Amino acid sequence: MKELETRYLERLSDLYPTIAAASTEIINLQAILNLPKGTEHFLTDIHGEWEAFSHVLKNGSGAVRSKIEDVFGYTLGKREKQELATLIYYPKEKTEQVKRTEKHMEDWYKIQLYRLIEVSKRAASKYTRSKVRKALPKDFAYVIEELITEKAELHDKESYYNEIIQTIIRIGRAEEFICAIADLIQRLVIDHLHIVGDIYDRGPGPHIIMDKLMTYHSVDIQWGNHDVLWMGAAAGQRGCIANVIRICARYGNLDILEDGYGINLLPLANFALRIYGDDPCTCFRRKGSERLQKAEMEMNLRMHKAISVIQFKVEGKLILQHPEFQMEERALLHRIDYKKGTILLDGKEYPLKDDRFPTIDPAAPYELTEEEEEIMERLEKAFAGCEKLQNHMRFLLAKGGLYKVYNNNLLYHGCVPLREDGSLKEVQLCGKSYRGKSLYDALEGYVRKGFFALDEQEKEQGKNIMWCIWQHPDSPLFGKDKMATFERYFIEAKETHLEKKNPYYELLEKEAVVDEILEEFGLHPEGAHIVNGHVPVKCKNGESPIKCNGKVLVIDGGFSRAYQKETGIAGYTLVYNSYGLVLVAHEPFESKEAAVEKGSDIHSDYMVVKRVTERRLVGNTDIGTELKEQVADLESLLAAYRSGQVIEKL
Repeated sequence: MKELETRYLERLSDLYPTIAAASTEIINLQAILNLPKGTEHFLTDIHGEWEAFSHVLKNGSGAVRSKIEDVFGYTLGKREKQELATLIYYPKEKTEQVKRTEKHMEDWYKIQLYRLIEVSKRAASKYTRSKVRKALPKDFAYVIEELITEKAELHDKESYYNEIIQTIIRIGRAEEFICAIADLIQRLVIDHLHIVGDIYDRGPGPHIIMDKLMTYHSVDIQWGNHDVLWMGAAAGQRGCIANVIRICARYGNLDILEDGYGINLLPLANFALRIYGDDPCTCFRRKGSERLQKAEMEMNLRMHKAISVIQFKVEGKLILQHPEFQMEERALLHRIDYKKGTILLDGKEYPLKDDRFPTIDPAAPYELTEEEEEIMERLEKAFAGCEKLQNHMRFLLAKGGLYKVYNNNLLYHGCVPLREDGSLKEVQLCGKSYRGKSLYDALEGYVRKGFFALDEQEKEQGKNIMWCIWQHPDSPLFGKDKMATFERYFIEAKETHLEKKNPYYELLEKEAVVDEILEEFGLHPEGAHIVNGHVPVKCKNGESPIKCNGKVLVIDGGFSRAYQKETGIAGYTLVYNSYGLVLVAHEPFESKEAAVEKGSDIHSDYMVVKRVTERRLVGNTDIGTELKEQVADLESLLAAYRSGQVIEKL
């Protein structure tokens, strides 16, 4: 051990070659430990609503308005504060709007620059100068640092700052500078972003959200069931591919695939038009507002039905080939009486709303026709060969996982599978038994194998597990006894549509159950929280997102427009800063254009979940624990230098 320690200290001395260098770093780290902790921002179930997502990031769930209020208080009117906030959110667009009516732009530039500098000073005040320097936009880094840093040695600071600002305006760089400093403020109000699942499906812009996240300064992602579905599709799993296309068709978003990812759907469209051209496909009307033209809508209906039938075939075959999945009751096509137009479920016969299945052979209902097989082969290659999609999935793999423990909070999408009595449910997976944390770890391992395993059998197994994560009753990301997709399309009787939830959702108010989950993931129940997405909280019905005396925070409030009628709001975000935990409930976002033209913002209501008596410092966080370990290592290096065990590299 002594030899290993010496070798480690020798390597550490390469980074800090002298007593002075090691001492300076200890002083620096010790100072950081006593700064206020950075603000964490939690979002979940964004579901492709990229405009609302982008706006919430820009305003920091109200953090920007809070900084403006702190700086200007009663010295600015409500309208001026609103205008300043809009300028920070949309600097380029707001400046263009002002230019249409403002005659004295130089005066406007000067006023706004001074205000932006003051807000940026407040936003930067809780960070080290080094961290702020790293956040500065490259083109204006030196100038912004000069403006937001106090210069004690200058007798006439006002004259100094005036000259800088006047020069910026005179040389025609005011607009670029406004954009740069607005971006800096947005960057500083959120130190770290947590996405607690479901970036994909329903809304029109998941690919735009992914592009934004890939450039974000600090983020982690807990995969949701819809994210894993897209991961499975990108890996080439046919059931996942069919589901992805079906959901895009259901919400009128096939352009995500065609325009966003460049995946060619023309073979599917031609097939659908030929096979279902005289079929009204009334069961396959899109969900949500009707924004498609008539011809486009009719094509969407036929493609929707075509891919749905392919999905039921592919999934049924997979289920019958893998009895270990124990999902035989979800293979439904062989239960249809094709002459009578009925289906037998749980011993009861139900009439089908649509009994036109020209591509299904009753003797072999799960076999694809030759043309369907060709379509799926092309789609597999298209998904696997799409560079943008593969980059997005690699980002999810690099920044994501099925759960995360961070600063005494447990983050996951969905549920921890439980028995009726609240104990952790044992789940069989590929011949082994798992529960709780071990189930999450095993499933995450299979997801990664689906992308990276060298053995083809292991890789295929990983792909199929991604499909299971999407809809298996024991999947922590699904948490229901069945996915009643077929029943909702084809059967009128509502009792067949029911999807019974895992007992987890009924037991969230029981402290003993919640404490067991926290302990299972290595957290002490006192002061710890579960941050949970997946199931929308129906605020309009009086449901609270704060459960079990504040130990569980269910923060899916309906970012997806499709759910806003159910929830009554347009999403939650959770903010965890040095003063405590605040849950923010958002009203629907009108549009970017309305924000710029009318100064409209997302109206938000705030609920304090937990307020600390003493401001929380970096030293009290997970990063603080790492920094303390680094300080201890550096102090060992100092001792080694002074004892002669390690020689300084002068």
